[in-house]
Amino acid sequence: MPPTQPKISRLQGERSQSFSSYSPPTFDPVARQAALQGSVSSNALGPPAVRKPPIVYPALLSRVANAFVQRITTSSRIKDSIEYKDCFDGRDAVDKIAFIIKTTDRNLALLLGRALDAQKLFHDVTYVHRLRDSVNELYQFRNKLITGGPRIRSIESPDYRQAYAASESVDDDAVNGVFTLLTDCYSPTCTRDKLCYSIACPRRLEQQSRLNLTPNGGLKRALSRSSSKEKKDQRLWITSVPKEISDALSNEEKKRQEVIYELIYTEKDFINDLKYLNNKWITPIRTLDILPESRREAFIDRVFYNINDVYAVNSKLGEALLKRQQAYAVIPEVGDIFLEHVVNFSPFVLYGANQIEAKYEFEHEKNTNPSFAKFVEETERKPESRKLELNGYLTKPTTRLGRYPLLLEAVLKYTPEDNPDKKAIPQVISIIKDFLQKVNLESGKCENAFSLRQINKGLQWKSEPMELNLLAKDRQLIMKGPLKKKGTSSEHADLYVFAFDHVLLLTKEKKGKGGEGYKVHKRPIPLELLTLSTMEEPVTKSSRRTSSLIPHKSSSASNVVSKITPTSGPLAKITSDSKSGYPIVFTHIGRHGGTFTLYATTHAGRKNWMEKIQKQIQALKNKADAWKLVPVSERFFSASNKVNCSATVGKKGAMRLVIGTDNGVFVGKPKGQFVKAITRERVSQVDVLEGERILLVLAEKQLLAYGLEALDNADPNSPNKRAKKIGSSVSFFKTGVCQNRTLVGIVKHSINALDPSSTIKTLEPIHQDESKKIKPSLRTMLRGGNTELFKLHKDFYIPRETSSLHFLRNTLCVGCSKGFELIDLSNLNTQDLLDYNDPTLEFVHKKDENLKPLAIYRIGTGDSFTFLLCYEDFAFYVDKTGRRARNGWIIHWEGVPTFCALELPYVIAFDPAFIEIRHVETGDLVQIIPGNNIRCLHHMPNVVGGTHVVMVSLRLKYYSTM
Repeated sequence: MPPTQPKISRLQGERSQSFSSYSPPTFDPVARQAALQGSVSSNALGPPAVRKPPIVYPALLSRVANAFVQRITTSSRIKDSIEYKDCFDGRDAVDKIAFIIKTTDRNLALLLGRALDAQKLFHDVTYVHRLRDSVNELYQFRNKLITGGPRIRSIESPDYRQAYAASESVDDDAVNGVFTLLTDCYSPTCTRDKLCYSIACPRRLEQQSRLNLTPNGGLKRALSRSSSKEKKDQRLWITSVPKEISDALSNEEKKRQEVIYELIYTEKDFINDLKYLNNKWITPIRTLDILPESRREAFIDRVFYNINDVYAVNSKLGEALLKRQQAYAVIPEVGDIFLEHVVNFSPFVLYGANQIEAKYEFEHEKNTNPSFAKFVEETERKPESRKLELNGYLTKPTTRLGRYPLLLEAVLKYTPEDNPDKKAIPQVISIIKDFLQKVNLESGKCENAFSLRQINKGLQWKSEPMELNLLAKDRQLIMKGPLKKKGTSSEHADLYVFAFDHVLLLTKEKKGKGGEGYKVHKRPIPLELLTLSTMEEPVTKSSRRTSSLIPHKSSSASNVVSKITPTSGPLAKITSDSKSGYPIVFTHIGRHGGTFTLYATTHAGRKNWMEKIQKQIQALKNKADAWKLVPVSERFFSASNKVNCSATVGKKGAMRLVIGTDNGVFVGKPKGQFVKAITRERVSQVDVLEGERILLVLAEKQLLAYGLEALDNADPNSPNKRAKKIGSSVSFFKTGVCQNRTLVGIVKHSINALDPSSTIKTLEPIHQDESKKIKPSLRTMLRGGNTELFKLHKDFYIPRETSSLHFLRNTLCVGCSKGFELIDLSNLNTQDLLDYNDPTLEFVHKKDENLKPLAIYRIGTGDSFTFLLCYEDFAFYVDKTGRRARNGWIIHWEGVPTFCALELPYVIAFDPAFIEIRHVETGDLVQIIPGNNIRCLHHMPNVVGGTHVVMVSLRLKYYSTM
């Protein structure tokens, strides 16, 4: 009981603070430094007089742990030639803890870090030692395999009133405890200048220092250090040989023998560790009633895998080394022994690759099987375990392989030039490093595949699941971790983000009786449609048109931030502090797009996210090879001469491009010069009937016919420039072949907005007598005002606005607001393309009048063909009867396409902001080509180079499959 004394008034900072106190506790690490001397190595940064309030109350381990997890940055690191994923070094850990508790005393921060280590927040990657203040020591979070990251339920709060008053529930396995060294005395009479009555007072050493008193009590370490020194001496070569032998050797040779001695006794230790695993773990699991008998062998195989093969290899190596040691007091060489046995080290590769699976199976069984958990606890407490948990022993084969080059290089360093080891050891090291590279490669593949399986199994969708193909052969997990919404510190605002090699997935972690899960928060974002920046800008719509090539209608990319940091180049200057986090602005283009901001807790964390995602985005751009972008003209067509349409004339090798613009028709070769062939205002459509040698031009809603000779003569007054008027008030036209006839379909929309109907005519070119030459006859017809070039084939009415025409083999397919309708040109019978009795087409029927059909393509030959129907929202297959084909196969466009093209094996959708290329068999997204105000000018299905595209900034571009 503390003494009963009346409370007296003191200055702030001179009395102890209770846990319910509202003001930040004060502490002086300078005075407490004496408590740490002798037990922790120091790298003090000078007199650490601390007065800044810590970020969290430093005595509560749960709060420090949460702040630490949020601020530490993990990455892949190399130690002893072994690659470790998601780890951090000891120096960085101490830095972060010192920052959190606002101290420059690295001893104090290290001691607090070891308290977190003891709570199993993290562990040394080799499970050998506690936290060390060293850049060479690596650590990983404990729960990485099970949850994808440490789960700490307590929250960080800069407000001490809220922090102390908060009632938090923590998991049983979470970090939880009080670091008494950073608490204040509970006695209200305790001050810094007077020795407290309690020997357990946290201020006692500080008070003794102020009063110049000699500290009493404490553990005496002299005996322990002495015994430790004796044990160390027993493992020195110089103590194992007579003094006259060691005295006869040079200092270099003594050092060489010491390293060889260490190499041999550590090999013996390693073999004993493998025996321990068999005797204390494998055999009991196989014989005791810990696991169901039906699962025992499978469990042993998954956890310990081929460890017996590793033992077989190393027992022979160890036996050979011991024989050499027993035969020579001064060992002449060891390289020959290693050369004989190192070629058999392949079991190390298989074992290292299985480690991630082994640790998961072990941890999962321990967390779900109380009998096994009890067995684990009892076994790890046995003296034979040397206070090392099973995971530490499971890593020993891999870490041992990484130690060989270090030990052998040390032997080589002290080996004379005339010794055989001078040639043998470099060969051994080279072979071992090859094995280490294979270990890193295979373990990386296995860990990636394991993570993908765990994520795929744990995903929870709000509605119908989307196929992410996470189990695909070459799928990669690029980055994962928590990011915050709105810059809050609340755990409920955390998102767990996965960056795969193809999409970005935002989820929320869920923990229940069924285990860990990830509830999908937002539709997956293809990386090709994603840009990142660090500057928060309002989402604005550009009001200035950069070129007359921009179409008049709005683009689906109009909501893209116009002033953001580009995805390449240096990151923007830090504009936020740790309170609000470090923002990453994600801009997603497409129909599901928009701009949102997530916050990393550290600047280094933000940099890591951005660099990895941007690197993968660039890799996708470099890898994409479905389509190749070939420029046609980038400077010829100015802002006052908008490009509207195009066509081709001539065969490959002599092909020319016909370009329709606001000022007329131009002709030229790809990458060549263009000349003006026809002067007409606002040319909106051009096409060529090569067999009839007719050029069709739609200008100001008048459909005109020219002879192809009009493209060859630059003289505007030439008779070849005369046109034949085919129709007026024409909205658009389409050429094609139907019923073995070359036809021109002309569409006229009603001028009455209340009556959105269409009149459609199909015209057939009039063929001249074969004995006559085509060119003179065509010239004659163009000169003669009453001579007709086309004859009326069919004329009919559609009570809906028509958006497209498609000539099929025997019918004309009309795209309108109702969908696709088939017109039999023999009798003008009309029917819906889709069978409305098919229940699998219900998703189409729901759209009804909101449908916007874009294109129809016949896929396949013979009687097994199907139709690929492309709408503004989706694409799917139907058979020749109009019923759904390939049930379950559907493409949901990422953009809002205005046109769809076919170049097998790809279907291409043109959104104003990007070109979306998908495989017609799988529907998988193959490539994204970004741009501005993209329009498809011309398309010839399945013709290489038959698709022309225009976009702002790139002007006219010509696309073809590679």
